[in-house]
Order: sequence, then structure tokens, then C-alpha cells
Amino acid sequence: MNILLLGSGGRESAFAWKISQSQHCSQLFIAPGNAGTGSFGKNVHLKITDFEAIRSFVLKNNVKMVVVGPEEPLVKGIHDYFLADPQLETIPVIGPQKEGAQLEGSKDYSKRFMQRHSIPTAQYRSFTKASLEEGLSYLTTHSLPVVLKADGLAGGKGVLICTTLQEAQSELTAMLGDSKFGEASSTVVIEQFLEGIELSVFVLTDGHSYKVLPEAKDYKRVGEGDTGLNTGGMGSVSPVPFANEDFMTKVQERVIIPTIEGLKEDNIPYKGFIFIGLMNVEGNPYVIEYNVRMGDPETESVIPRIESDFLDLLIGVAEENLIEKKLIISDKVAATIMLVAGGYPGKYLTGRGIAGIDNVRDSLVFHAGTELDNGVVKSIGGRVIAITSLQDNLFDAVQKATADAGRIYYDGRYYRHDIGADLLK
Repeated sequence: MNILLLGSGGRESAFAWKISQSQHCSQLFIAPGNAGTGSFGKNVHLKITDFEAIRSFVLKNNVKMVVVGPEEPLVKGIHDYFLADPQLETIPVIGPQKEGAQLEGSKDYSKRFMQRHSIPTAQYRSFTKASLEEGLSYLTTHSLPVVLKADGLAGGKGVLICTTLQEAQSELTAMLGDSKFGEASSTVVIEQFLEGIELSVFVLTDGHSYKVLPEAKDYKRVGEGDTGLNTGGMGSVSPVPFANEDFMTKVQERVIIPTIEGLKEDNIPYKGFIFIGLMNVEGNPYVIEYNVRMGDPETESVIPRIESDFLDLLIGVAEENLIEKKLIISDKVAATIMLVAGGYPGKYLTGRGIAGIDNVRDSLVFHAGTELDNGVVKSIGGRVIAITSLQDNLFDAVQKATADAGRIYYDGRYYRHDIGADLLK
């Protein structure tokens, strides 16, 4: 079958690498893809939110499945667009319809969903510009630190952890009063700060049954020792040592099953991935957030650990027989290190020629913010390349990924040398 994969990041590179290995895949198209995805399929110049252009391409190229990588097309309703078109309605889209995508598209929506279905999460209240004064007053009664979240999509930058009342009130005013994150912060969720260790759990569902994919831990801060600004993710590891059988049983019983059943109860059709951002608080799971797609860079650690046919799992989602499909997960450990552009996550360097990719010895190379310019691989994004090593233990995986990251060079290259170090102590 012909597959269209939407996206251009490291997540889509990992998807493309895995899907292209499937016996079910005749031709893989990646839109728009990057300098690395072209070796797994054919890159095509399509904007991921240009549904009409996607429609024309799908019909012209006999595409039999669309796999959506990023959240934006889902929140904007690409799945609904297909279902509403007589010529597209039988072509499966992997990713939820617009209503289900609100689990990521609106923090307030997802909080209300969790509350409704008794899913453990931090206490919260939501405020708008009209209730700004009420919000400022509410902050005076709140414990510190306090978390402020822009309700809508803010490119991963809409979550602020404030340690003083003055900072919290100033940021709330900037978000609501001054539209700091544009339309995304027209509503702000003020949330209790949870103390614990974060991890990401990934679920694939056909709307009825589900499979739990390998869990991962990502590293958001730009600096060594988890210091500095928040980023889209500087690396990840899978599995997560503290996510033992006892903890994962709690996750299934308290979070995953109530989420799947809650979607059914609310009559929200859902076919695709559910990313559950969790906090392990003294051995108990609390949901920080839902995403309606796989995480990045967690995908680059998770996908290499899936030994079974990934596309066959996606076909199970499309045909609503996922329960019959086989999911085999490797016992090996994956460590991913993200090479980023100089200046990231602030204003960063682009257009830098990248050398040494062929020198990588013990790792997979997943391109992210790259493009081919007259045969030369160049950087075009903040996060440039993900290096993933799959080894028998975490120490070896981290060591080999770090060594291979050092074999790639471009002007301004930067990466963290301590990914996974906290788990080795």
C-alpha cells in the first residue's frame, strides 16, 4: 500500500525509517520531509495544513493511508476533512478527529476531561482576559511554585513555572492582558506544581482496544544538569528504570483505561496515538498533559525498540482490529541525543553545512531540522539531528550515542553530554 506521512522532524524520520521496513509498504511519501527522510521514501513538497493540496496528492498517487506526525493538522481537522469527502472517506487517517485533538489543542479542555473521568492530575483553575483581576487575586492564595499554561498550541513554549508571586502575576498579565502567546494564551490554566520525576507513556488505540508502546523520559532543559531554558527536547531514553511493573500497573488502571473509556463515554472517536505526560509523585502517576501524537525526541528512542511491524499496528488502528496485532518490544535500551543549532532555543543559526554523518558508527541518525541544498545537507531548524543508540544497557547506549554525536559537525553545533546521567546514579 502507498502511505503518506505528514511532517518534517525527527519523529517523522523515525516513523519513515520504521514504516519503510514493512512488508505492507509499497511506496512511502513524506510531506515535506527533510534531508534524511528521502532515503526511506520520497519527499514531496506539501504544506501539512494545506488539506486541498493533500487531497489532490492522495487521489493522484493512490495513497491508502495518511499518518499524521505533528499536532497542528489534527487540531485543524484533517481527519474530519477526509471523512467529509466522498472520495477520501475510506482512506484511513492515523490521528484523532478534531474533537479528540482538543486533548492537546486546549489545556482547559483536557483538564475538564480528566476531572470528568477521575484521572489523577494537578489541581487547577482557568482564567481569561475578562477574569484577569480574579486570576491575579487567586495567585495570592496559591502555593509556590505555580504553573501557568497557555490553553492553546504555543509551539511547546506556553508552559511557565513561576517561583515568586510577583513573577506569576507579571506572567499572567503578559499572557492574558498582552497576548504573550497570541491566541494560545487567550485562556490560561493556573495549575498546582507537582514535585516528582517526569516520564512519557505512549498509547496506540483504534478507539476500542489499545497497545502500550515503550515509555520514555525526555530532557527539556537546554543546559547540562537540567539547567537553562526549556526546549522542544534535548534527548530521551527508553525504557525508564523507575517505570517498573508496579508503577505501570497503576498507570494502566488509573490513567490509560479511564482515558480510553472516557473517550468512549464522551462519544469522542479516537484512532491514533495518545501521548500521556506523567509525573511520578512518590510512586503514584499524575497526568501533566495529553498530546495527540507521538513525542519528539521520545519517538526516536521508542520506535527503535519496537521489533514488530509498525505499519501492521497502524493497519490494526485503521481496521479497528488492533487487539489482534502483535507488539514485540526489545529489551534493549535506547538513548537519543539531539544536536541543536547555535543559539537554540532563542534565535539560532541556520543554513550551516553538516559534515560527518557518515562517520556515525553505533547509532541511528534521524534528521530533524535539515534540508538538501544542491546535494549538501544543511541545518534549517533549532533541533537539527537526533542520534539514537540501541544497546544492552543504558550506560553503553548513552556512551555510544554521545560518541557518535561528537562525530557530526556544523558551525554552532551543541548537544548535552549528560542525557540519561540522572538514571545511571
